[in-house]
Amino acid sequence: MTPSPACPQCGSEFVYPDADLFICPECAHEWSRHGDEDTDETPAPITDAHGTPLADGDSVTVIKDLKIKGSSQVVKVGTKVKSIRLIDGDHDIDCKIDGIGAMKLKSEFVKKA
Repeated sequence: MTPSPACPQCGSEFVYPDADLFICPECAHEWSRHGDEDTDETPAPITDAHGTPLADGDSVTVIKDLKIKGSSQVVKVGTKVKSIRLIDGDHDIDCKIDGIGAMKLKSEFVKKA
């Protein structure tokens, strides 16, 4: 068994492996076990609910009623959203919806129009 590397953030030697990560218990820093090997891969394209790749500027249609957190409003099925922007994160679509305003949506709840 190979020893765990020192933490790149604080230098601690008490690092432990967990699944595909190394975790430092002193500073709570987490990093990939594979190091920089993953940097050669291109990120997976963001796709809609049917697997069609999305791009900035596309128009999409909502395929499920979406409750807006902290509000009584709902984005209804069939709502068309024009000129989307793709961003990193869990909610990977940034857009403006008529009558509601700026929103972030998950790509799994839309289809390309």
